[in-house]
Amino acid sequence: MNVIITPSKLTGAVTPPASKSQSHRLVIAAALAQGTSRIGNLSRSEDIDATLDCMAALGARWEAGAITGVSAGRAGEGPLPRLDCRESGSTLRFLIPVALALRGGGVFTGKGRLLRRPMEPYEKLFRDRGIFYQAGEEQIVVKGELKAGNYTLPGDVSSQFITGLLFALPLLDGESELTLTTPLQSAGYVDMTLEALDQFGVRVEKLANGWRIQGPQRPQAGERRAEGDWSQAAFYYAARGLGNPVEIWGMNPDSAQGDRIIRAYAGQLNGTGTVTLDVSQCPDLAPALAVHAALRAGETTHIVGGARLRMKESDRIEAITSELNKLGAQVTQTADSMTIRGVSALNGGETDSHNDHRIAMMLAIAATRSRGPVLIRDAGSVAKSYPHFWEDYQMLGGRIAVSDSQRR
Repeated sequence: MNVIITPSKLTGAVTPPASKSQSHRLVIAAALAQGTSRIGNLSRSEDIDATLDCMAALGARWEAGAITGVSAGRAGEGPLPRLDCRESGSTLRFLIPVALALRGGGVFTGKGRLLRRPMEPYEKLFRDRGIFYQAGEEQIVVKGELKAGNYTLPGDVSSQFITGLLFALPLLDGESELTLTTPLQSAGYVDMTLEALDQFGVRVEKLANGWRIQGPQRPQAGERRAEGDWSQAAFYYAARGLGNPVEIWGMNPDSAQGDRIIRAYAGQLNGTGTVTLDVSQCPDLAPALAVHAALRAGETTHIVGGARLRMKESDRIEAITSELNKLGAQVTQTADSMTIRGVSALNGGETDSHNDHRIAMMLAIAATRSRGPVLIRDAGSVAKSYPHFWEDYQMLGGRIAVSDSQRR
């Protein structure tokens, strides 16, 4: 789907969807629990549906808003389950160790760039332990026995590898330790994992450079509620910074979500002078921060610590730079950063989401300060995390029309 946006001001109040990051974790914990759990405020999206479907492939049941946990069984019984992770990196990386613990492995598939995203930490970790790991263009196959013990991972790779082990290790017989060999990045995401485990009664002991986990522990079923998503709220903070009087409802200021830092970062962008924002702990904020920075007329913004942005659904540093510049912004890039020199308005024009939900939403916010219409190709990519984004955008006064244009 392509959309054409006629520039207009956004006005009113909006409640962002439930946190995708938190929802993944609550769904997995509930699906591992003994009994049936309910998760309130769960916002369905392509990524969350991928996790629900994969947990069903591992033996959980999802119906009428309730999740019944995986039945007890022995790893390795029967054929390997097939798990379609669609384009969800969280689903893939979270569930590889979980599938090993529950079923002795699995066959993982996906689409888009998913199977090309880095997986070396697991590949090395499992092969060192005699677990079969084979990655191809169409699937990843893992097979073997995951045993309790001492595990080490670098802390400066995706925190998703850490989360996967934190979910899997409590399921095993015996004590395990997970040790980080380098400082932890994206600590807020690990905090969300630990919070979800704690909410379901799984105890993890914090150590100086990692965690100790006593097994076996199964999560305990119950009722939980997902919070509003700070990474989605970030786009409305950007809209507000660009002069759109939007109220943002339903957010927890004390959330474990690291992306809650958007409040502080938006405050810096609303000021004057050169601003440097480090996104190493909150990479998903980069598109929203970039569009806000692009319209700080006469001011310079440096977005740094963004190496992992190049390994998302798109190469986000390249996508942010190329698409905002098409509209008349002044963005330059390095391997892990962007420098943005603010302009007073954008020109409008034809853009591409790169099939990346956050790039599509960034361009929608950019359109509110453009002189002419903005065409966004593959605008339906928002379904990955925020299927109702365009409805909310129109509710706030955004003027969009669906276009079949395929011009390049």
